Amino acid sequence: RKALNHELSKLFNEMWDADVNRLMPGKDYTIDLQGKAGAAQQGDNAVQDSAARHLFHNVNEERLKSIKTFATFISLLDNYETSTGVAEVVTPEEIVENNCFLDAILATEVMKLAHEYLLKKNLAKPNLADFKHQLYDIWFQLYARNGGDRPDSCGFEHVFVGETRHGKQILGLHNWVQFYLQEKRNQIDYKGYVARKNKTRPDKDDKVLSIQFSWKGSVKPIGSTFIGVSPEFEFALYTVIFLLAEESVTRETVKIEEYELQMVVCRHGQHIGTAYPVLLNTSSE
Repeated sequence: RKALNHELSKLFNEMWDADVNRLMPGKDYTIDLQGKAGAAQQGDNAVQDSAARHLFHNVNEERLKSIKTFATFISLLDNYETSTGVAEVVTPEEIVENNCFLDAILATEVMKLAHEYLLKKNLAKPNLADFKHQLYDIWFQLYARNGGDRPDSCGFEHVFVGETRHGKQILGLHNWVQFYLQEKRNQIDYKGYVARKNKTRPDKDDKVLSIQFSWKGSVKPIGSTFIGVSPEFEFALYTVIFLLAEESVTRETVKIEEYELQMVVCRHGQHIGTAYPVLLNTSSE
């Protein structure tokens, strides 16, 4: 594993502390971890279900709707055709929604920290309107995920909404709000948590989880996600790593709060292909 990146750890902890929109466990939401997930392969549908109930026992939706970055984020989640190979159609309304979301997150302290850091590295445009164009291109510009000719994907869709391939494979879907909303509609079936080395089970106030679930007829054997964090926090984290990176797959080891994480960001040309946290361990072990 790569050595801890102290510079990024420092920045990400500043962002963590500045993330005033983050929801608090036990207060704004409650998770119900239940049992440990069994072994599974991608696309294997006969997995054991170690969780009869939803992962999210409750979430304070009033609070979600009252926070501009969450509200504008949620409005984007129904804008995508999740099947890869099916061309995306972006309507004028959706472009407006994308811009409203970017305006909302750019007003936060978290994104300001990211912008300042990237400016120091000469990786971002100083003018906010230009920086916003840069973010739009990285996250919302469509591309053909499998090298086809139909633009069927974008970074935002993959990371935050999730996609399916040939109805057999789940791609992306690393966002807790989308997970909660899909669960509420009974679209997602949480199968149990995936334990880390040296830790018998996660706690209900853990802010990063590895979980197993099925969605749209396929199983994701292990998916990791931040829990409770604001959309701007994840957006800022992944954007910074993406812009710093030169290789097609970047793995940065960082320590955020007590979580030691490997942040994985893959590029698709000038755009984000995927991005997610991998839980290495916690320092309390």
